[in-house]
Amino acid sequence: MTTDTQAAGFKDHFSIVADTYAAARPGYPDALFDVLAEAVPAGAHVWEPGCGSGQATRGLATRFAHVHATDPSAQQLARHWAQAGAANVSLAVEPGERTALGDGSVGLVAVAQALHWFDRPRFFAECERVLAPGGVLAAWGYPDFLVPEGLGAPVCAFRARIEPHWPPEREQVDARYSGYDWPFPALAAPALQLEAQWTLPQFLDYLASISATARCRAATGIDAVAGQAAAFAAAWGEPATCRTVLWPLFLHLRRKPG
Repeated sequence: MTTDTQAAGFKDHFSIVADTYAAARPGYPDALFDVLAEAVPAGAHVWEPGCGSGQATRGLATRFAHVHATDPSAQQLARHWAQAGAANVSLAVEPGERTALGDGSVGLVAVAQALHWFDRPRFFAECERVLAPGGVLAAWGYPDFLVPEGLGAPVCAFRARIEPHWPPEREQVDARYSGYDWPFPALAAPALQLEAQWTLPQFLDYLASISATARCRAATGIDAVAGQAAAFAAAWGEPATCRTVLWPLFLHLRRKPG
């Protein structure tokens, strides 16, 4: 059940693009959830802080008994796919650093493309509290997409326009969360990738969902996507043609000693 109070004191970069984010963000590959299912029993309960509009929740809900999906943004949760009904998913407006879940109540904490926004010492302390002995903390993310063939010029121009408007936390994603003071011993994690088959309108919608795009528009009045739309169309070809878009996907797994 979603509470009606927006959690305070967090850096909200996505509520203003919540509709676009929910519609345009790529889903995560089955291989990712297969890895999690190998590390955590299927009967486990899961806490998914920073769930956004549910790009990862669906895959988690197919592998585990229950997912408590939380986000500090009420606007994001209002667009969560589980709002339509999912028997084993509960939703709540909660910050990443605090949840109403009980001590030792979950077997998996899963954070998708969100850990860089958290106050990590507080979040890691909450993981210590809610994870059962032997439970797993899984955190993953993806840096910028690999440039599709033939789109180098418009992609470079688009990136140059929004570059000054990235929030500083983005550097942690580019560094793949290296250097974090993780709370538990590491488990082996494979290299993965995220893939989408998109038409030109879908690709442009994704570019519009990027936080730096919205920040650029708010700060300068310039729509970086619209500014390159003609160049993207010329390089893409038939707009309805699907192209493959790829992102490297990194995964950290940490098991609480049991």
